[in-house]
Amino acid sequence: MNTTYFHQFDAIVTKEIAPGFFSKLIHTANNTINFIEVKAGNSVPDHEHIHEQMSFVLEGQFQLTIAGEAQILDASMFAIIPPNVRHSGVAITDCRLIDVFSPVREDYRNL
Repeated sequence: MNTTYFHQFDAIVTKEIAPGFFSKLIHTANNTINFIEVKAGNSVPDHEHIHEQMSFVLEGQFQLTIAGEAQILDASMFAIIPPNVRHSGVAITDCRLIDVFSPVREDYRNL
């Protein structure tokens, strides 16, 4: 298998990026892709960053609050968070999420 193009997902080390948020991180030249598992009740506090963020729920329900507006996301919805906009979230149920960041999250690369 050519490892320039193809990779084993199981080879990615899981990291706890916030309390209760367990991530597998992939970094490309332009993006960070964050595959997250989170148990119900865990939350990420209100914050902002320079990155554009796209958030997807694969399984479960996740309440995302962006610029003061709360919305419960499930697999039928996604969110686009512009750079420097405050946001927070809480897992309503056990969840599997994907967040895509542009540009690369150097802070996550250095975990």
